[in-house]
Amino acid sequence: MSADSGQDAPQDAVPDKTPQKLLGPAEIRDLAEMLGVNPTKKLGQNFVIDGNTVRRIVRVASVAAGDVVVEVGPGLGSLTLGILETGASVVAVEIDDRLAEQLPLTVELMQPGAPLTVIRADALKIDALPGDPTRLVANLPYNVSVPVLLYLLENFASIHAGVVMVQAEVGERLAAPPGSKVYGSPSVKAAWYGAFRTAGKVSRQVFWPVPNVDSILVAFERRAEPLESEELRLATFALVDAAFQQRRKMLRQSLSVVLGDSATASALMQSAGIDPTTRGEQLTVHDFLAVARAWVAQ
Repeated sequence: MSADSGQDAPQDAVPDKTPQKLLGPAEIRDLAEMLGVNPTKKLGQNFVIDGNTVRRIVRVASVAAGDVVVEVGPGLGSLTLGILETGASVVAVEIDDRLAEQLPLTVELMQPGAPLTVIRADALKIDALPGDPTRLVANLPYNVSVPVLLYLLENFASIHAGVVMVQAEVGERLAAPPGSKVYGSPSVKAAWYGAFRTAGKVSRQVFWPVPNVDSILVAFERRAEPLESEELRLATFALVDAAFQQRRKMLRQSLSVVLGDSATASALMQSAGIDPTTRGEQLTVHDFLAVARAWVAQ
């Protein structure tokens, strides 16, 4: 679906150089009431009602005219309008039928002719995105934020940068370095694809309804080239999962679940130059990859 109006502006029209109007608290609540939408925890729905926050997200994401941006969970359109305001085009992936049908109408009303495509789908099941989006900018539903982020990076190589708003605890884990108390499986898997950093906290008060968790912006840039083959990615991720499912154990024990036994795990780690008595939180993505190479090559 597209939000193009198909109408030409009058020849004597004066270009409007003021910022386009965004949705405010009243418009958000009116839209929700009109559609019969009651934000649910199940879908992780918390709508942004503050225009300054929307523009801040777009600015941090370095969205520019001509960019093709994929947005997951656009909801009622707050962030969508902020992205479109820059002159970028948006491919919005929305799982809720009512929201997917309303979004083009809202955009056409607020920013006539803005380039919007809406895909009614589960973001974890899509296999194609029109326009080969180069950026991901989204207020990700809290309950599926990491799976959605990793799925998109795995399946859409055109996405080279972006900013996502997630639960603060999740965002800190995504950007955590080795040795950090919050370093874990999401940290290593995110690092496979590129560099992640936290880019500022977001007040609970900019959402409706107000969530009971804090939010944070996470910015990322993809590696210029993939670290390794798909086979080695899968092997590395299997090791990562095993390591952090039993994160208090030494790696020779935790990795034995996938490598066969403790002796085999120790031998493979030593051949990869990794101390078998260390724990998962000490290893970089490159360390896990080294063990995966030894495992696949045996």
